[in-house]
Amino acid sequence: MRKAMTDAELKLWNEIRAHRLMGLAFRRQMPIGGYIVDFACPAKKLIVELDGSQHARVGVSESDAGRTARLEALGWTILRFWNDDVIRDIDNVCQHIVNSAGMANVPEPATEELVP
Repeated sequence: MRKAMTDAELKLWNEIRAHRLMGLAFRRQMPIGGYIVDFACPAKKLIVELDGSQHARVGVSESDAGRTARLEALGWTILRFWNDDVIRDIDNVCQHIVNSAGMANVPEPATEELVP
């Protein structure tokens, strides 16, 4: 476990902590299946992992795939975002998390005005 968060982790954590994102309860650096995940929403069995450029290297990406498969076998949904995506487009990252949690806003049906 790391005590210091990366800039991307801190930015995302400020958006999702304390039920700020649609009331979803996230935990940071939660142990699951022998791994420590970046962020987890236990109620939705949703994991959010933030990846830096090192995750694109051969060997690391294969390790990530094995980790993802193991966690999915335990019933979790894993979302992976590049650090750069979080830094540059936090709104879309949060929207993707909300959609994946099944909490997307459903527009209300249009109502017709009745004319007397």
